[in-house]
Amino acid sequence: MSNHDSGELVGGIDAGGTSFRCILASGPDDIRAEVQFPTTTPEATLEQACAFFRDGPGRAASRIGVACFGPVRVDPQAADWGRILRTTKPGWSGADVAGTLSRATGKPVRLETDVTAAALGEQRWGAARGITSFAYVTVGTGIGAGVISAGRPVRGGLHPEAGHIFVPRAPGDAGFAGVCPIHGDCVEGLASAGAIAARWGQAPDTLPDDHPAWEVEAHYLAHLAATLIVVTASQAVILGGGVSARTGLVGRVAARTAALLGAYLDDLDRPAGPWVLPPGLGLRAGSLGAVAVALAPDPD
Repeated sequence: MSNHDSGELVGGIDAGGTSFRCILASGPDDIRAEVQFPTTTPEATLEQACAFFRDGPGRAASRIGVACFGPVRVDPQAADWGRILRTTKPGWSGADVAGTLSRATGKPVRLETDVTAAALGEQRWGAARGITSFAYVTVGTGIGAGVISAGRPVRGGLHPEAGHIFVPRAPGDAGFAGVCPIHGDCVEGLASAGAIAARWGQAPDTLPDDHPAWEVEAHYLAHLAATLIVVTASQAVILGGGVSARTGLVGRVAARTAALLGAYLDDLDRPAGPWVLPPGLGLRAGSLGAVAVALAPDPD
């Protein structure tokens, strides 16, 4: 196994369902170029990304890391590696993200889910430095989780889909059906930005800090965090995404998570401090996570 030097210039693509962000950097303190554009059709969007690395400043990159929305095939040994799987994003099911980038730019491409990439970025430069096993959870339009165990991303037949687990209902919330089109009241269906808007009739960013919505939100996210901790033996959960940026929410979730766990995991080897942490990279977790994917050690 060899590590790429931290001074190596690489490309990163934060490939989201709403927008793509392409970056040329060696780390958070050395960002040379950056461009963002809307996610439209696969052909048009991927061509813009390819142009940045083929004809634009990104041509200086030695390799490209992709933090991709999903579901997406992340197993490098799979025949459909790097392709978007069945998705509700119109036109994107089957899109060959990694293959298109590699063929058009001639550069090596690595790809992870957006949340796993953000986790790798947090481990390299952010809140998870020194932590070998943890989960990164993003709460926004959807809820996703990337899990790092003993320093490596967890993947099985697919990638973790922790946003679709079921947790106990918050007090007084039994009448809300949930908004997940598949499961209804999974965590994503109960605690995503869309769920908050549907339950309260307002977008999350219009609700005041003392609105009861945030107690309900803390309940669901704490149950998600506690479940991830006991199932994966995570030493911490990093809570990112637009909804999680609400003032005080991470602290509420951390306190509730500690109460749910009690003293049961006192023997788990972990750094001192809260179980739930805010991200260190903030809104750059996606693009810097993609850079971290590119800089990750070569697979065994």
